[in-house]
Amino acid sequence: MLFNYKVVTKEGIEKKGQIEAASSDIAVATLQRREYVVVSLVPDSKKSFFESNIPFFDRIPMKHIVLMSKQAATLFEAQVSAVKTFELLGQNAESKGIQKALAQVTDDIRGGTSISGAMAKQPKVFSDFYVNMVRAGEESGKLTETFTFLAEYLERSYELSSKTKNALVYPSFIIVTFITVMTLMLVKVIPNMAKIIEDSGQQVPVYTKITLAISDFFVNYGVFLLILIVIAGFLVWRMLKTDNGRTRFDQIKLNLPGFGKLYRKIYLARIADNMNTMLTAGIPVVRTLEISGDVVGNTIFSNILADAVEEVKGGNSISNAFNKHEEIPQIMVQMVKVGEETGSIGKILKTLARFYNKEVNDTVDTLIGLIEPAMIVLLGIGVGGLLMSVMIPIYNVAGSIT
Repeated sequence: MLFNYKVVTKEGIEKKGQIEAASSDIAVATLQRREYVVVSLVPDSKKSFFESNIPFFDRIPMKHIVLMSKQAATLFEAQVSAVKTFELLGQNAESKGIQKALAQVTDDIRGGTSISGAMAKQPKVFSDFYVNMVRAGEESGKLTETFTFLAEYLERSYELSSKTKNALVYPSFIIVTFITVMTLMLVKVIPNMAKIIEDSGQQVPVYTKITLAISDFFVNYGVFLLILIVIAGFLVWRMLKTDNGRTRFDQIKLNLPGFGKLYRKIYLARIADNMNTMLTAGIPVVRTLEISGDVVGNTIFSNILADAVEEVKGGNSISNAFNKHEEIPQIMVQMVKVGEETGSIGKILKTLARFYNKEVNDTVDTLIGLIEPAMIVLLGIGVGGLLMSVMIPIYNVAGSIT
């Protein structure tokens, strides 16, 4: 719970701020440990419309977290204290959300909380993966190396997701343009041409009748179609909020022609990279599998990793656990098995991560090369076919007049 406080420091300076705590008593005790005299403490219940109703405005851009991690690694390497490090990072952060979170982290560390403990209170900025990595760095005394690992891992992850998203921008733009142009033609252009064809009294070809019928439907019932699409979109959104709906959607993504293989490679690269980074940082295998399942981004693979957790707890190996699921390719199973037998599973996972990252990049480049011309041809055929279906009868009318 978030509280707004007003305190007086031991120097007699009045200070205002916010603190997150489970109860008001804990908040007061935390402030008093910082040698503050608490003047007032009020639960923070004020939220703007955007903050309370639109989750999009709470999201922190990944590139800002990547930059913050790089700066943290640099500052720790320069032996700057934790309090000063996060204070500087908070003051220079581009994102307001990160500024607020780091200000709270700084206050918590100053009050005696560990770095990982303070970060755990800011889940919008620091994921379970991030917090556990920092905790491992604190326990091993390798905090500088940990932030370096995190910065490198997050940068790889950001580059991978950015390339995949950017690959879909152009096809999405073409599809939206195609739908917009076709709709405008059916609603605005075709009806005017239909009047000319109808007034001519000539026999209309079948393909022209179909085009005119579609145009008539859009003109008379387009609003109802739009309402139906909005309702269907809302129902799909609600379905995706359920576990069953999300699982079905994730399964569909893996079975999509062309894109299914791309998604599989993305998730396999993410699993290998996550596990390599965490095992290198000294996090136990079971916890590594649990956190990897939380951050992989697909319920099918999350369930596979959850099963692997139970298998490993029961004394089984990771490779045997993976081998029970057809979604995990045999090359990955066999390489993990070699890594377990030779005690070099970290290096093996790093190699796998590199391999799948390259596969993703190659697949994205191939899809872009195929999609761009296909979309242009589709747009040309759609618009050209629509125009020809009504222009041919008009030309016939003009020819009969001359």
